[in-house]
Amino acid sequence: MNDKPEHSHLHFWLRELPYAVVWVLTVFGVGYTSVIKQALVGYWEFLAVVIAVLCVITGWRHASDRHDVPRLIITQVLHWVAILGAMNLILLPSVQSMLNLDATGLALLMLLALGTFIAGVHTFDWQISLLGLVMGLCVPGIAWIERSALLVVLIIVAIIAIGFALWSRLRGLWHRPAEP
Repeated sequence: MNDKPEHSHLHFWLRELPYAVVWVLTVFGVGYTSVIKQALVGYWEFLAVVIAVLCVITGWRHASDRHDVPRLIITQVLHWVAILGAMNLILLPSVQSMLNLDATGLALLMLLALGTFIAGVHTFDWQISLLGLVMGLCVPGIAWIERSALLVVLIIVAIIAIGFALWSRLRGLWHRPAEP
């Protein structure tokens, strides 16, 4: 009987693993984009394909009969082809002449986030929609961090300094000899 709770925890983590992997890949892409200041076109396209496969797999659970599965696959393929097409429209030279690298990367991420959110709605999977929402919130987050990089660094340094001051003060209180 002790194996049942462990088995259910393992089943839970295995079921949540694909969402976590996509989230980690998204965070990695966002961080990498912020650091190297490049659009990472191929990376976002690869992630779109990964999310499309995840949507089909998770949407399969909600398919009520054998006729729903081909419909699910066709609608997801069309959905993600449209998203990838829109992403590639942003990369056209005439559009690129109007956007800088930062704007291109943010636009690609926003399209991927929107596609993920809508795909979650269509597959009745709240976790996919939540993932799309989080991805969408990364767009203004990246923009803010890039514009406020100096402020972020100063805040981090201040937090570290305050933490060090408190730590050394508490350490001094703990190591002080007791008064007679």
